Amino acid sequence: MNRKILFIFILFAKTIYGQQDAQSSFYFFNPLNFNPAYAGTRGTFNITAVSRLQWTGWDGAPNTQFLSIHTPIVRERIGVGATVSYDKIGARSSLNTSANFSYHLQLNENNLRLSLGLSAMFQQQRYNFSGLQVTDPSDPNYQIASSSISPNFGWGAYLYDKRFYMGISTPRLLKQSIDNNNNELSFLQPHFYFMGGYVFKINSVVDLKTSTLIKTTSNTPSTTDLNISGYFYKIFWTGVMYRFNESIGFNTSIQINDNLMVGYAFDYPINSMHFTQLVTNELVVCIDLKSKKKAYLSPRYF
Repeated sequence: MNRKILFIFILFAKTIYGQQDAQSSFYFFNPLNFNPAYAGTRGTFNITAVSRLQWTGWDGAPNTQFLSIHTPIVRERIGVGATVSYDKIGARSSLNTSANFSYHLQLNENNLRLSLGLSAMFQQQRYNFSGLQVTDPSDPNYQIASSSISPNFGWGAYLYDKRFYMGISTPRLLKQSIDNNNNELSFLQPHFYFMGGYVFKINSVVDLKTSTLIKTTSNTPSTTDLNISGYFYKIFWTGVMYRFNESIGFNTSIQINDNLMVGYAFDYPINSMHFTQLVTNELVVCIDLKSKKKAYLSPRYF
């Protein structure tokens, strides 16, 4: 099937579920956070850091940081990497660390490749209600603080070439309890991620990149992100984002040199939160270190 048709299919696929995982407007610069098959596919030793401050100015609003490191090894047939993410919302915080492994298969002479990946992670969930403002300090729940650590596993597949990618992944396979209750809402559910993108060459100056990320799980609404970015002179990215029934946003980044890219994004809510006039700010730093054998690093679209 033509790859453009495949991408259009995934771009407009209907989903009916939702997600609990922390989200990022720069998902297209940090796929390793949710798909272990991405490890090593950039062909460089890559370090990507993302900081997201959601609903800036609202006390207790989500605050999330991501860090990913990965590189190809063994003639670029294998990828290895690691991710760390920290997410804090009010009295709850979550720290996830994972190790990632992928194997890359070249499918044709045009360098179409399929990467299959596995991940192993540890998740720490913490709750501390003592820092909250309450009307009844004698409430026994006010003094509760708990912490738990549990392992988990994930998998992913990633099909790509220079201008196209699509993937599917489940970064957390096991359903896990997040407190001492046994009701369904007290569990972290397995999440499924569907991703896709295509870069259209407009002329020698401008490329147009379209991308989507669909996150789905049981019992909650879905989250679908769409992004369209222009790439100018292989230096500047400028794009717009739409998250279905939630927010719209703008993002921009600059390739400072062959090794360093920095970017900024902001989201504005379009659901009931828009009355608060709160925006979300996000920063990304991406470092690519090429081997001495590579005299030239081709432009990185994803």
